[in-house]
Formats: sequence, structure tokens, C-alpha cells
Amino acid sequence: QVQLVESGGGLVQAGGSLRLSCTASGRFSSTTIMGWFRQAPGKEREFVAAISWSPGNTYYSDSVSVKGRFTISRDTAKNTVYLQMIRLKPEDTAVYYCAADINHWAGSVYSARTYDYWGQGTQVTVSS
Repeated sequence: QVQLVESGGGLVQAGGSLRLSCTASGRFSSTTIMGWFRQAPGKEREFVAAISWSPGNTYYSDSVSVKGRFTISRDTAKNTVYLQMIRLKPEDTAVYYCAADINHWAGSVYSARTYDYWGQGTQVTVSS
């Protein structure tokens, strides 16, 4: 069983930064994929970024303006995935979820349906 616990959300002014963390319990493998998704009120959950546990390949959403502002990384020794967010905008306001696909062998890393485990989410609010 895998448990994911997010932290690091909060209220920040536009232009500010936050770093989200997702600490996982359980064993990961070289085929594990970890992802960040977000869901704003009244909107569907959307993919933000993902990273392979080994060797750390990264994937970013093209439909969300995160490139150049969001960076996903992981610390395998701490079983933790991070989402560094800079130059935050009010439209980044959402609940951010961490997700894990423990043995990724099929499915798109960009799709929420690929992931087996989810965290409870952490609120990010960006004020204008």
C-alpha cells in the first residue's frame, strides 16, 4: 500500500513562489512514475508535471502555462517529489494533487487514469 502526503501549499501573492512536497510511503521501483495534477473550482483535474523514479525523466503539460515556471524533481533517498513553482499567477490557484503509478507499463503519464494512488491535495491560492 502506498500513501502520499502533500505539503507546502498556501497563500501567495502573484509573482511569488512555492515549493510543494509529496512524501510517499511504500516501495517504488524503477518503473514508478510520480505526477502532479491540479484542480481549480468548477474545472476538471489537469496534468501539471510528472517524473520517472528512475532515471528521473520529466514531463510537463503543454496545455498549462507551466513551462519555465514549474519544475518537478525527486529525492529518492527521502521518497519525496517536489514541485517548485515560481512567478505564480492567480490562474495557478487550485488544489494540487500528487499521484503515483507504481509499476508504469502502459497508459499516458499525462492522464489521471494512469495513476493508482493519490494524495489528499494541498491548496495553492495566488492573490492578484
